[in-house]
Amino acid sequence: MPDFAISADPAVQAQLDRLVTLSPGADILGLERITQLLARLGDPHLRLPPVFHVAGTNGKGSTCAYLRAAIEAAGHRVHVYASPHLVRFNERIRLAGTLIDDAALAALLAEVLDVAEGIGASFFEITTAAAFLAFARTPADACVIEVGLGGRLDATNVLPAPAVCGIAALGIDHEAFLGSSLVGIAGEKAGIAKPDVPIVTLAYPHDLAARVAETVAAAGGVLLARGAAWDAIDGRYRDARGTIDLPEPALAGLHQRENLALAAAMLRHQSAVDVPDAAIVAGARAARWPARMQRLTAQGPLTGRVDPRHGVWLDGAHNESAAVEVARVWPAISRGERSALVLGMLANKDAGAVLAHLAEVIDHVVAVPVPGHAHHAPADLARQAKALGLSADVATDPAAALDLLARSEPEAVLIAGSLYLAGTVLAANNEVPV
Repeated sequence: MPDFAISADPAVQAQLDRLVTLSPGADILGLERITQLLARLGDPHLRLPPVFHVAGTNGKGSTCAYLRAAIEAAGHRVHVYASPHLVRFNERIRLAGTLIDDAALAALLAEVLDVAEGIGASFFEITTAAAFLAFARTPADACVIEVGLGGRLDATNVLPAPAVCGIAALGIDHEAFLGSSLVGIAGEKAGIAKPDVPIVTLAYPHDLAARVAETVAAAGGVLLARGAAWDAIDGRYRDARGTIDLPEPALAGLHQRENLALAAAMLRHQSAVDVPDAAIVAGARAARWPARMQRLTAQGPLTGRVDPRHGVWLDGAHNESAAVEVARVWPAISRGERSALVLGMLANKDAGAVLAHLAEVIDHVVAVPVPGHAHHAPADLARQAKALGLSADVATDPAAALDLLARSEPEAVLIAGSLYLAGTVLAANNEVPV
């Protein structure tokens, strides 16, 4: 089933089953199908509250979390569209601050699917149309919309005039769709630029920055790059309007300072929604984004299998650039003591690149499958880990992995490699996102 979309609600599941039947069964890029589908629904994407549109390889979800938290801290209601979901499909659509409920979701999917016949719309395109339809009908003050894949040809890129766009960190991912050229990927991400719309970016290497600038200029967008239009050093954010002292981000990891700064720059370079600096600071402290270096609740059904003195952390890191960031922050979390990695990865991800970085900060690996998805065989992951000088085992699932690790008592455990795996872990530990 696309994106492992299973619901406990029979009405929602009935619509997800219909979606499987109508969908081509794989992600496909292009704006023709989503444009046709939205036209049949009355073009709801043209009636949305001011949109904050965010692309990037890594960090775009966290940037969206900071945007939402800051806008809400300013007293506004916010719609959020994000992907993938971790446990429940409902996580993709947040209406005015609250995850869409099952009854509304079932009705919404039915309405979209009723008009989708013959278009060949993908799972993500159907979901995008449903989100835009819900956002157009529910009062709110802003929309935070995360790009699904790429940018230029992503279904969310039908939005004609966002209040502001942003591009987070760039890296290699989704090679089957975007290729393996970082310069090419930079151009695809920058493809969300729109005429006269500010587009805020991080600082990138020269060749990537040049491609971003070229793409934005061709679209008529207004480029606001870090280091030129704005900057942030040691928590001190500055731009032409002045400075803000940003606090330590609520989300763990040095890279979260980058995501927070990007969100602050987006908020300060748009005029559609009033967000005072105090709200940006409050949002930095309040943001929540599950499975991003998240410490799991101790003594849950899953984490209770290991000594409560030893924390269990969860991160969806599934590509090399994400693994680099995890490797930077993990020594501080594990306090340099012996630690272990429970790793499961999809078959289309570069496991060797991820392991190469995590091997620098991890002592032991337990490889597991990713339920419901084509994945690297745990035995193969274990062999790669051993080739890097690590001790390694295999287990049937995260629970069995923690049972095995309980015998060796590592000081800290990291579960990583896939957001789909992260979803099964959250569900098993009764930490369903709300």
